[in-house]
Amino acid sequence: MIVADTNLIVYLFITGDQTSLAQEVLHSDPQWIMPPLWQSEFRNVLAAYIRRGMTLPQAKKIMENALQTLENRQIIPSYEKILDLIAESDCTAYDCEFVALARQLSIQLVTADKQLLKQFPDSAISLEEFVK
Repeated sequence: MIVADTNLIVYLFITGDQTSLAQEVLHSDPQWIMPPLWQSEFRNVLAAYIRRGMTLPQAKKIMENALQTLENRQIIPSYEKILDLIAESDCTAYDCEFVALARQLSIQLVTADKQLLKQFPDSAISLEEFVK
C-alpha cells in the first residue's frame, strides 16, 4: 500500500512521458491511497489541459475513469499531522496532506514532487526509486 500524490495520478490517467512509469508503480503496488484533496488538484490539472485544447468530453471521461478506478481509496489525514508538517517545512498545506497520510498509515508517499522528496525523505520516494 502506498500514498499516491496527484502527480502520480495525473501520470497514470493522462497519457504522457511519465505514464509508463506510473503504470510500473501501479503494477508494483496496486493499493493506492490518497486524501480526498486529490480530486480538486486533479480537476485543476484537467482545467489546464482544457485551456490548452483538451476537449470537455475527453476531460470528463478521464475524470470519470480516475474516480471509478480510485473509488473507496480515500482517507482523510489528521489535521494535526498536517499542521505539524506545515510548521516544519516550506511545503504547501496541500502537499502536507499527502505526507501526513503516509505517516499516519506508516507507508510511503510515491511522488515526483522534488520539494517533497527533499523535505520528507523519510516518507516520500520518487517513482523511479519505488519501481527499482
